[in-house]
Amino acid sequence: MRNQRQLRVGEEIRHVLAAILMRGDVPWPRGFLPSTVVTVTEVQVSPDLRNATAFVMPMGGQNMPETVRGLNDVVGFFRHEIAKSVKLRYVPKLQFKSDNSFEYAQKIETILHDPVVAKDLAPSDED
Repeated sequence: MRNQRQLRVGEEIRHVLAAILMRGDVPWPRGFLPSTVVTVTEVQVSPDLRNATAFVMPMGGQNMPETVRGLNDVVGFFRHEIAKSVKLRYVPKLQFKSDNSFEYAQKIETILHDPVVAKDLAPSDED
């Protein structure tokens, strides 16, 4: 269970990362050309505020591994920008990971629409 401070700091870092990606001044690694817009869906911060995991999703889910690798290659740039924007004693060690919540939601949706499961979810005539 995350406390209020972790949630607030995570949300602040998410806003900073989103603004950086929107500006488009990320020094991408040589040979990497971001072909899509990247969305930062969530940032989870450790209880001591020293580590942060940013979950990202490229538009359409295309080139996910390459995008995450490219972001992790320039993580120092993002930490520097976070240090300028967010007032914290320590700038969290940042790691980017792919956000699989959309795939998980789609999987749940598919299960719920399965005819075998749907009959259990339908209101019964006995009520």
